[in-house]
Amino acid sequence: MIHSTKTLSFHNRNLLKYLTKCCLTTILSCCLPTSLKAQKQVYIHPTTAEYIFTNNEINWLEDAAGTKSFKEIQVLDAAGKFQSNTSYYPKNVHQPSVYWFKVNVMLSDSLQEHQSIIEFFDQTIDDITVYLPNKNGEYTVLHSGAKENFQDRLYRHKNFEFLIPSMSKGSYLYYVRIKSLNEINFIMVYRTLERFINYALVEYISYGLFYGMILVFCFYNLLMLLATGLRHYLYYVLYIVSVGIYEMSTDGIAFQFLWPETPGLNVYMYGISLYCMSIFALIFARSLLRIKRLSPTLYKLINWIIVLRTLYFIVCLLVKKEWFIYKFIDFIPLFTAFISGIIIWYKGFKPARFFVLGNALLFIGAIIKLITVLGWITGPLVVAGHYSMVFGFTMEMILLSFSIGDQVRLFRKEKKQAQDDAYFHMQHHLKLQASVNQQLEEQVAARTKQLEAQSLEIYQQAQEIERMNKLLEKDNAELKTNIEKMTDARIKSAELTFEEFSQKYPDQENCYRFLADLKWNNGFSCEKCNYNNFSKGRRPFSRRCNKCAYEESPMHNTIFENNRIPINKAFYIVYLVFTTKGNISSYQIAEKTGMRQGTCWAYAVRIKNLLDTVENSSKRNKKNSWVDLIMKV
Repeated sequence: MIHSTKTLSFHNRNLLKYLTKCCLTTILSCCLPTSLKAQKQVYIHPTTAEYIFTNNEINWLEDAAGTKSFKEIQVLDAAGKFQSNTSYYPKNVHQPSVYWFKVNVMLSDSLQEHQSIIEFFDQTIDDITVYLPNKNGEYTVLHSGAKENFQDRLYRHKNFEFLIPSMSKGSYLYYVRIKSLNEINFIMVYRTLERFINYALVEYISYGLFYGMILVFCFYNLLMLLATGLRHYLYYVLYIVSVGIYEMSTDGIAFQFLWPETPGLNVYMYGISLYCMSIFALIFARSLLRIKRLSPTLYKLINWIIVLRTLYFIVCLLVKKEWFIYKFIDFIPLFTAFISGIIIWYKGFKPARFFVLGNALLFIGAIIKLITVLGWITGPLVVAGHYSMVFGFTMEMILLSFSIGDQVRLFRKEKKQAQDDAYFHMQHHLKLQASVNQQLEEQVAARTKQLEAQSLEIYQQAQEIERMNKLLEKDNAELKTNIEKMTDARIKSAELTFEEFSQKYPDQENCYRFLADLKWNNGFSCEKCNYNNFSKGRRPFSRRCNKCAYEESPMHNTIFENNRIPINKAFYIVYLVFTTKGNISSYQIAEKTGMRQGTCWAYAVRIKNLLDTVENSSKRNKKNSWVDLIMKV
């Protein structure tokens, strides 16, 4: 806590200004309505160890601009501008505003220095300034808040404490200035140091037990996760860790022990932990209760709530951090998890009963905490109401562990049942297999004898078939030779159809092979260097010189060089022109080959010209075959 002491003395002011102020105060006081309810004065006796200010014992004033000084506030107080508190604890309803609070204390006896303190319970107050009167009529200004480093506080305690100076018997006005991003409950308590020390020790022991229990549950469930591999153990650990961080953030324990030098985290951590608590509660419920299998519609609803809550969290984190104060948003996912447990329990899933009971106790604790904050619970039960959420979380952790254990027992029971069923089916299968094997052995033995007899008969037939196949192969060879001779003879002597011609030259590969054999019938000789050794080229049936690497196509220096039509049809056109001595029209060729008349005409003219050239050059040298035209270019 940052302690800055500023003495506001009435004796050091100009006497004229003081008298003017007093007159103005008197006039304003007389003008006030007679129906204005006076602030209740609190009596502090030497035997008073603790007193909590509530109801109309607290007056408040809202400073929307947040610019008013303490002197101006005193003037407004004298003018009756402070309003009486109507709720049990006042709140800062409009968070952007600054709120001033005032209490009127009557000391029945003097107070010694370092004897008593003023304490404020709400640990989320960002900025708190206390104006403490003393016996000299002056005010001491003390400052603290969640925005300040923890080590700057008067005491290393989660609450805000301010030491009351020595005071004489009489009536005093205490003023408190509050500014906080979060909605806070203004809980102001008077305590003696002895009572504060006793209260703080008991409180920290209670917190130690609570957070120690969380650590024990985390450690146990992590071991169970490693032992069983069930994912809901992990989700449960993440959930109770989120609960622990949320409670530590709201109680101020986290600021004291985890990030005492980073007060900026106080704005975000309770919102982050509350988001994680809601999300992991849904994920844990979804996994533990087998919602995807037992209720697909509820499963989709939970997924949508997770998505929407995550989007809201991202907006709060990156754009509107002040929206973190709307904690009621998380009632939706937590209540959804609770309702999911009831639905799944109704459908007969027994582990859901502990889940429902645990969440029910948590909601009861939340309701009691709300009733306590609203001031509907008074007396000794206030302390129990204040810690009802902690009790609810504790019982929920215990019952959720029972629920997980119940599901593990159910899982083991189902596993054992599955193993027993598997063993029974396996035994039945073995018996059935033995019976089937025996039948199969008998059938195999009978079938074996039958097959042996058939095998002998088949062997004899195979020998006869083999002898006949040899005779057929010999006849086929002779027949094939005769057919080829007859085809060649027909090609040379008569006009064949394209289908008949294609039996000899069916495709490009056969045509290229024929050209290669015809072209290099007398051996290969490189056109560039006359070298005779060659190897295969990259294109089909081409040859590459092993000396100069020149590659020559089988179509080079033939009538088919630069040919742009299918080679087998080109063969047939040459054949037709040759056999008809050029007396065939391009229309006839197109009809026989299925090509365009213009293409046939151009190709036939080229061949006719070549045929005329050959006949004119040597009329005595008669060509016996169309093949002789191929190499004439």
